Amino acid sequence: MKRAPATLWQLRLYVMDQTPKSVTAFSNLKKICESHLKGHYHIKVIDLLKHPQLAKGDQILAIPTVVRMLPKPVRTILGNLSDAERVLVGLDLRADG
Repeated sequence: MKRAPATLWQLRLYVMDQTPKSVTAFSNLKKICESHLKGHYHIKVIDLLKHPQLAKGDQILAIPTVVRMLPKPVRTILGNLSDAERVLVGLDLRADG
């Protein structure tokens, strides 16, 4: 049964400037959201070069990092998000059977 996105998913992607890894992470996250949450998600990209103080609030230790703010519980995934299956499991988006 595929999870129906009842609420707007709020995701934060923490990056450091427009590095290839950061650009890849955004592209991968957007692709996953479009195929599983189309019309029910918002990605806020936070550049830690411009806003370093924001890293502390979500305890960001590495970049790129995506944080699922809503729906609760908060979930965090590190890396460029190229392993779609890992991202689906991490965001709790994988269909159950």
